Amino acid sequence: MADIRLNDDERKLAELGYKQELSRTWSGFSNFAISFSIISILAGCFTTFGQAWNNGGPVAISIGWPLISAFILVIGFCMSELVSAYPTSGGIYWWASKLGGAKAGYYTGWLNLIGLIAVDASVAYGCATFFDLTFSTFSESWAEGYSLARVFWIFLIVLILVAVVNIFSSHLMAVMNNISVWWHVFGALAVILILVFLPKTHMSVADVFTMRVNNSGGLASGATDGLGYWFYVLPLGFLLTQYTITGFDASAHLSEETHGASHGAARGIWQSIFYSAIGGWILLLAFLFAVQDPEAVTAGGGGVAVIFNQALSSGWAGTVLLIASIGQFFCSTACMTSTSRMLFAFSRDGAVPGAALWAKLTAGKVPANAVLASTVVAALITLPALKEVNIGTEAAPIIVPTAFYAVVSVAVIGLYLAFLIPIYLRWKVGDKFEQGPWNLGNKWRWMAPIACVEIVVISVYFILPFTPAAWPGNPDFDWKFVNYAPILTGGTLIALWIAWHLSAKKWFTGPKTTIDLPAGVTSADEIAMEHHGKTAHNPTDRPGA
Repeated sequence: MADIRLNDDERKLAELGYKQELSRTWSGFSNFAISFSIISILAGCFTTFGQAWNNGGPVAISIGWPLISAFILVIGFCMSELVSAYPTSGGIYWWASKLGGAKAGYYTGWLNLIGLIAVDASVAYGCATFFDLTFSTFSESWAEGYSLARVFWIFLIVLILVAVVNIFSSHLMAVMNNISVWWHVFGALAVILILVFLPKTHMSVADVFTMRVNNSGGLASGATDGLGYWFYVLPLGFLLTQYTITGFDASAHLSEETHGASHGAARGIWQSIFYSAIGGWILLLAFLFAVQDPEAVTAGGGGVAVIFNQALSSGWAGTVLLIASIGQFFCSTACMTSTSRMLFAFSRDGAVPGAALWAKLTAGKVPANAVLASTVVAALITLPALKEVNIGTEAAPIIVPTAFYAVVSVAVIGLYLAFLIPIYLRWKVGDKFEQGPWNLGNKWRWMAPIACVEIVVISVYFILPFTPAAWPGNPDFDWKFVNYAPILTGGTLIALWIAWHLSAKKWFTGPKTTIDLPAGVTSADEIAMEHHGKTAHNPTDRPGA
């Protein structure tokens, strides 16, 4: 009889209950590349810089970035251990189901999916904003025609292009992410060199590491000291770091398409965080040192475009913005890849309405319907960005994309709460957890609780209002100022709770297997033999064993 051989990846996947459906064409570097691309220091460092400048100032960036990065790296290490043990496209949701049962998996999967779609929306919107800034820098007529409606149309175009690229080919996506890594490395290097050598003057070291700003519209009475500043305003500025360094769960979602996933996906998670943290800090310091007039940056809403226009000619400022815009397009494309794989895996297990449609693959083994669904929902949740918000005055307007920051908050809260559940469950299981080839040894004992506490703290902060006018009862309260992250996230959790108790708990049993395991069959090679009626090789017979 003919032999049936399963390689290590197929064997591991079969033992987890799945047959190889997606095309396994990604290298370990490609797996790292997608998380590195989604983290994208050319995206988050540019688009949410203003959040940190307005809420804390340079100190929230120069000191806040490495501090928060260290906590995120601990979270990444915990997740690397989990993906090494369970390398499936379901990723976070699958881990939670395995360790805590169907209910834990249900909530984790939905939080993860919500966070990923919010990431799609926020990154694509940021990309559209920066392309608009680029065109405005190069063209005065384009700058004069600015409107939120125009930015939104560019946003829709970005989403459509991203969807088309994702649907075309999984292999093309792997190639694009490989290119994206080098664009981020050399693009960021080019921006740093431009900001080091071209500005006439640079901000002092003392100002970069000690200057405090409170441009929040009145939080803590506008003070830059006291408890209100240190424990409310400043932590809101940490959204820059927490948002930029996220989406690294992509390495898990792409594990079924990665060679040597138990090692490659694990390295992809922690290495993407580590290198992005270092590169991002250097890039942000370059931004800060290039500031010529801090008061003007504050008056301009803390945006990086103000810094570039201060320090550089219009041509060089436009070049920097263009480098960032292209990097953000790469990031948007990678985000959609990750989201569609998560939706595919979650639908494969029947957890999403219309599951059969979203779990369907094209001839090229791409979940095209999942891509389209993610695109449409991302567009819908960003509609509030059409509403202009001025936290300044009519005489001195400060236009802040409150809706954008709200979507960013939703992304951070949704993703990190999804990370929290399996990390906590792994800590709770303790020594009973079967570690994979890449593991933390005994370090999980202190890393897991630190990761859990950090996630809880940031989740509380990022549902708080960004301005006093967003607090109900404030004389200037208006719904346009409201951070709708708690409404969307909280409303979703309530809906999930209702759905679980009324219906889902009756039919949702967690991950489904796409391979039937007959009684007494435990190994992947035995599974192959049962399914094909052929003699399977023992793992020790394969070359290199």
